[in-house]
Amino acid sequence: MRDIFQDIFEGEPVDPTTASQRNMRPTLRRRFYEQVGIAEGEAGHGLQLDGKPVRTPARRLLAAPTLGLAETLAAEWRAQCEVIDPANMPLTRLANSIIDGVADAPAPVAAEVEKYLASDLLFYRAANPEGLVALQSATWDPVIAWARDAFGARFVCTTQMSFVPQPEAALSAARAAIPRDKGNLDLWRLGALHVITTLTGSALMALAVLHGRLSSEEAWVAAHVDEDWNMDFWGRDEQALKRRAYREAEMRAAVAVIDALRD
Repeated sequence: MRDIFQDIFEGEPVDPTTASQRNMRPTLRRRFYEQVGIAEGEAGHGLQLDGKPVRTPARRLLAAPTLGLAETLAAEWRAQCEVIDPANMPLTRLANSIIDGVADAPAPVAAEVEKYLASDLLFYRAANPEGLVALQSATWDPVIAWARDAFGARFVCTTQMSFVPQPEAALSAARAAIPRDKGNLDLWRLGALHVITTLTGSALMALAVLHGRLSSEEAWVAAHVDEDWNMDFWGRDEQALKRRAYREAEMRAAVAVIDALRD
């Protein structure tokens, strides 16, 4: 138990595709615990294995801010069978990054989300073919309209390949919607928002998920409009689909955090 997270989560390419690219197989630790429980304490609702607290790689308690989120985290550990496979534990990985990373430096995390706002995926559209143009418009325009109505942020869309500056008023309005360091709940929301932003390439879509405008499935489909169009035309690549499934699991974990905190 002493270095459980260092043994299991550190130094291993938990993405199976990455592992195969390095010509290596991740060494999985056998499941060593019988019971997974939750105990409330100063750090929140902490995970326990056979009655002992679990710590992150930085030696902090693995604890969620709400009981519902802790239960979801515990279910992930209960689902491990003969071995503990980090690739199947996206919520635990996200919890580690929030507790060990976001909690210490929320401002740089928020700043990275802000950078995506300036060149958001939704702003850059295809000029052709007509089918892709129509699909992007049908999928992305409602999110642009939502940002306008919800935040008063009026963004500019373009078919140019080069960077197009966005109005500062729109950027400021959208930045104000990013969770800041107002407490533990905001730290978890910010961590989840950052994950969704980097996975989709769109801070606006991430904010739409955070505020309940988009579901996880809707945001995932919207983020892959171009990729799906190309796959339908050129065919599907198995390795690309495996990487996409891994990222989608990370997306679901981030949305699970948001949903738990919203409830």
